[in-house]
Amino acid sequence: MGAPSRRERLRSATVAEIKDGARRLLVTGGVDAISLRAIARDMGMTAPAIYRYFPSLEALVAALAGDLYDELRLRLEAARDGAGAEPVEQLLTMSRTFRAWSVAHPAEFGLILGAPVPGRNAFVEGCVTPEHPGARFGAVFIQPILDLWHRSPFRTPPAELLRQRLGGRRLEPLRLSHGDVPIEVAYAFLSGWTRLYGLVAMEVFHQFDWAVTEAEALFELEMEMFTAQLLADPPTGDSPPT
Repeated sequence: MGAPSRRERLRSATVAEIKDGARRLLVTGGVDAISLRAIARDMGMTAPAIYRYFPSLEALVAALAGDLYDELRLRLEAARDGAGAEPVEQLLTMSRTFRAWSVAHPAEFGLILGAPVPGRNAFVEGCVTPEHPGARFGAVFIQPILDLWHRSPFRTPPAELLRQRLGGRRLEPLRLSHGDVPIEVAYAFLSGWTRLYGLVAMEVFHQFDWAVTEAEALFELEMEMFTAQLLADPPTGDSPPT
C-alpha cells in the first residue's frame, strides 16, 4: 500500500482535530456539552461541513469512545510489559494503572465506563469481534488470568455450577469478543473486573467519600485479595470448590 495522498492526510488531520475538540468539550462540560456545531465553530468550519466527517453526534461520540479505549489499553499494555513475566504482577500493575488513568480522567472514564449515553450505546453493541477497541481492552486483563489457569488451575466455584449458572448463551457476548475461554477463566475475569471497576467507579464518582479517607488503601487490599485467590491451588478433583 502506497503512502496516503495529500487529501487523505488532510482528512485524517481534520478528523483528529474534531475528536480533540470533542474531548475538550467533554472534559470542560461533560458529555452533554459535546456539539458538532460548537466544534465546527471552534475550528472555523460551517456546521454542515463537519457532517462530511461525522454523519451524526452519536458517530462522533462512538469514535471518541474508541480512541479513549485505545489510549487506556496502550497505557495498560505498557504497564504490563514493564511488570515482567509473572501474571499476578501484570494484573496488579495494570489494575493500578487503570485506577490512576481513571482518577486523572474522570470525564473520559464517565464517557466510556459510566452511565449509557447516545453514541456509546452503539459502540458497546458493536463489541462482538476481537478487533473492537472494547474487546482489545478487555483482552489485556483476560490474558494473564488465562496464563495463570494454564499454569495451575485456581479456585473457582465448581465447574458444573458455573456451567449451570453461566453456560449456554449467557456468556455469548464475552465469547464473541474474546474467544471461547474456559468457563472458569471467564468467571474469574468477570469477578475480578466487577471488583476492579466497582472500586474505581466509586472513587471516580466520589461514592467512597462518606466511608474512607484513602480509597487507594482499600483498592490495594481488594486487589491483593483477588490475586491471592488466583494463586490458591484447588483441591484435587475435576470441579474445584469455592
